[in-house]
Amino acid sequence: MKHMLLAVEGIAGAGKSTLRDRLLAAAAAEDLGLGHIGQFSWLSLPSTRTIISLRAGRPAASSEEAVAAARCDLELHARHNLASALSLGPVVADRLTLSTACRLALLHDRPVADYVHQLAEVTAARAELTVLLTTEPELCHARLSRRATSRRFGEDLPTANRLADVYEQAATAWTEATGLTVVRHTCTTGPDLDLLATTCLNRLRATDPHTARIEEPPHAPSPDAPRLLGP
Repeated sequence: MKHMLLAVEGIAGAGKSTLRDRLLAAAAAEDLGLGHIGQFSWLSLPSTRTIISLRAGRPAASSEEAVAAARCDLELHARHNLASALSLGPVVADRLTLSTACRLALLHDRPVADYVHQLAEVTAARAELTVLLTTEPELCHARLSRRATSRRFGEDLPTANRLADVYEQAATAWTEATGLTVVRHTCTTGPDLDLLATTCLNRLRATDPHTARIEEPPHAPSPDAPRLLGP
């Protein structure tokens, strides 16, 4: 059985690290063997230069060059990092394809769907489940203001608002391109975090060969249930 790749996406301060850490701790307690991996491979010097520029808010010389560099890095990531990690068990990625596509779209002022479709062609890096944290940008900004680290590109409130909209578009484009599921939900409160963690853990258990899936009786969905896109 193929191990599952789970990607956690969203703007800075949305709760990605908090959800990741909850999942890693819960999975360890259940002996699910969940691994963790970053967004980039850093294995190509030209691609690394472009990625560093994008992370700093500086667009590449052209949109074509930028997406080519991002795709090269993603292919290397899939071949040398993701494949090895997934051979050992399920993996959670703190940002992955959608975050790269959103940054490209924001800096090059092009539809994010263009970048999502191109990056989604790297099938070995496709996450079977993507969680998009839709926490309000104002709350994300307030969380970031309490951190001791300096602010990075995209963390100011106007840019965060723009990025939040682009992420919504990217999630739709991802499902259209791949047919894969995106869970959209805020990570504002403790119950939000509990619900998201439970949703992810249920999917991880379902793909773990050593864990029997616990079936629940059918019931009407809660109004607070995560919104699903895809199968």
